[in-house]
Amino acid sequence: MERQDKGMPFLLQYENVAWYEDGEVRILDRRFFPHDRKFVVCKDYHEVIKAIRDLVTQSAGPFTAVGMGMALAAYQCKDLEEKKQIEFLTKAADELGHARLTTSNRYSAITHRALKKQIEAIEAGKSPIEAAFNDTIDSLNRRYATEQIIGDNFVDLLSNNSSILTHCYAETVIGCIIRAARKQGKTIKAYDTATEPFFQGAKLTASCFQEGGFETTMVPDNMVNFVLERGDIDVFTTAADTVTMDGYLTNKIGTKQVAILCNRVGVPYFPTEIPDQDKPTHDDIKIEMRDPSGSLEFEGKRYVMEGVKSIYPSFDITPPYLISALVTDRGVFSPYNLKEYAKMGANNFY
Repeated sequence: MERQDKGMPFLLQYENVAWYEDGEVRILDRRFFPHDRKFVVCKDYHEVIKAIRDLVTQSAGPFTAVGMGMALAAYQCKDLEEKKQIEFLTKAADELGHARLTTSNRYSAITHRALKKQIEAIEAGKSPIEAAFNDTIDSLNRRYATEQIIGDNFVDLLSNNSSILTHCYAETVIGCIIRAARKQGKTIKAYDTATEPFFQGAKLTASCFQEGGFETTMVPDNMVNFVLERGDIDVFTTAADTVTMDGYLTNKIGTKQVAILCNRVGVPYFPTEIPDQDKPTHDDIKIEMRDPSGSLEFEGKRYVMEGVKSIYPSFDITPPYLISALVTDRGVFSPYNLKEYAKMGANNFY
């Protein structure tokens, strides 16, 4: 299959997300992008887990990182006997699959599929390293192609010269929206929240739209209401870390408050995501609480006085009444009727 990252911004080129080669996984350190394009090099799959937990990569970046991490795990155990290799890889699949709490179902789908192919390779006398690497590339191609359908469906909803508001970094679908807008000949104005405390919106989302040639405005988190009331925004959109089948959406902390403001002024919220059919209700959502010190510093430098405390939930949960419609690869659905999506069967997205 032809690689699906053609024409994507720098951040979304496969090698710039996470890449295995010669016993190492190289991950673009998004914490310092765009002013510093450096990579974290992992020589042990536990280092991949640490990179994910430290937000070296986030959004959908860990989907690639855990897959490449399975290739690295296979390299680490290549000199062991067959049974020991399988034991080592099974442990790696479980640990990489649970690198972060809220999205462990998605990570685990990737690592355990890779594990299955690695076991098949070992039993056939083939390379489990190549099995995991090739499966990760297949996953990337499949995901990018599927996200392009979502991006096309989202841009179909927009009038020419629409202004869209984003929060955090929606990863692949941002590049797909850019490609869809070009294909449909539509001009988009992007307003991207800064998204504290790591400023993924300012550093990542805004960079993609700017690189894509679209008018791009960064909106500090506490100015969202101002641009909404002034009438600058036509549509609010995000991806999601989880969408449960009863229509609740989990995304970067702050998503719900932006959705509330949009609802108040009549701006529709069209998130772009595939629902998680393995999460029937919002009771299945587990919110990851991060080390509060991470919200008291920026790029390694503390910016508040010693003794000041903080809290740091990674995500919040937006209820269906704040969601206008969910834009998926199979069309546009009411968050109250995702069973219609499920009727179309499960898909192999990750």
